[in-house]
Amino acid sequence: MDELIRQAIAESGADYTEVRIERASRSQVLFRKEKLENLEHSSEFGGIVRCLKNGGWGIAVFNDISQLKDKVKEATRFAALVGAHTDDEVQLAAIDPAQDTIHAELAEDFRTVSLDEKKKLAEAYNQILLSYDKRIVATTVRYTDSFRELTFANSDGAYIVQEIPDVTLMLAAVASDGPQNIQQGFESLGTAAGFEYARGREEEAKTAAKRAVDLLGARSVSGGKYTVILDPALAGVFIHEAFGHLCEADFTYKNERMRKILQVGSRFGNDDLNVVDEGYIAGLRGNVPYDDEGTPRAKTYLIKNGILNSLLHSRETAARMGVQPTGNARAVSYEHEPIVRMTNTYIENGAHTFDEMLTGIDHGIYAIRAYGGQTMFEQFTFSAAYAYAIENGKVGEMVKDVVLTGNVFETLRSIEMIGNDKKMFGGAGGCGKGGQFPLPVTDGAPHIRIANVTIGGK
Repeated sequence: MDELIRQAIAESGADYTEVRIERASRSQVLFRKEKLENLEHSSEFGGIVRCLKNGGWGIAVFNDISQLKDKVKEATRFAALVGAHTDDEVQLAAIDPAQDTIHAELAEDFRTVSLDEKKKLAEAYNQILLSYDKRIVATTVRYTDSFRELTFANSDGAYIVQEIPDVTLMLAAVASDGPQNIQQGFESLGTAAGFEYARGREEEAKTAAKRAVDLLGARSVSGGKYTVILDPALAGVFIHEAFGHLCEADFTYKNERMRKILQVGSRFGNDDLNVVDEGYIAGLRGNVPYDDEGTPRAKTYLIKNGILNSLLHSRETAARMGVQPTGNARAVSYEHEPIVRMTNTYIENGAHTFDEMLTGIDHGIYAIRAYGGQTMFEQFTFSAAYAYAIENGKVGEMVKDVVLTGNVFETLRSIEMIGNDKKMFGGAGGCGKGGQFPLPVTDGAPHIRIANVTIGGK
């Protein structure tokens, strides 16, 4: 296959040619209440060719490697047609072509574990959820694994092979004590590891069920403005969804208003605020050293000491904006072209302990984890999975129906304290953008304290 790829690229008539090939195997087990709804294993092979001719892109997808040379010709022909009718010519920022092979090491390779054993593990967790309390009325247990081998080559001379393992586990329980009071508790887990990661999660299953039951007795929060402490999981979701997406340069350069706001050098927070997208952290979801254009992934400070420091770039957006690529061109599969996406996005540690953050809050909210939300440009709305009242500097009773809303730039400027306890979360889902979902990402933060947050209650 290697020689066929190199030969097809060498014979291309395009100005630039790249080939990305993916070989993948996947398993899924899904229980809903007592019912096994899905039990599957699949394998897939496919590839995509992208050619650039006279400033226009051409793309062709295939599932048979013997079609590669024809697909290169096809993509070149499409690119020439686009290039002949575009006033917005594509250029690519230069990078050094890499030649590398990255192997994954798994303690317990899930490809050697039978589907029946995976089913038994998921079923055992489901039984823990169902038997926890008679008020548990519904459950979901979903186990997934995938192993992807990506081969990337281009006409600049790059040739990279990367192996990407991924394991996720969702444990969720729904509790009810009547038609007007239905609550959910969940634990969402995901990482780049072997089957060992899914074992031994009995306590997480009990925690999910207990939280659903506990929320039945929690009071609904009263709406208003509060000093709020976000836990590391919710703070990570906030920085990813509300701010990180705005920093993806394929969005920014198309939006004149956002370009004016997101000017490098502008202040967005106090000196303690540092926001990072770190392309490669071994062991986290979707992590490999190179992006889907063969660019080495980087550690990029989006905000450094409160100042906007950089956006996230592909080779195309970097050329458009006159900067260096950051290694953020990612595709959810071989069927899609790479677009600018986050990787591991987080707020760096500050200096404060959790107890220090509580000090001075007479009437506030401690919001934990995210349960849904949406963003529209700089406006955001997030629902906390659960929360606690803060009274006179101490964490008090559990509250529910906590919805945080506001302007991301105002919220960043309102961060008063940043904790020293950063955690990273992979979760069992993924990020969606441009029709590509779910892309494995990781986000995180320490605890953060924010003043004057608008909370909408029930």
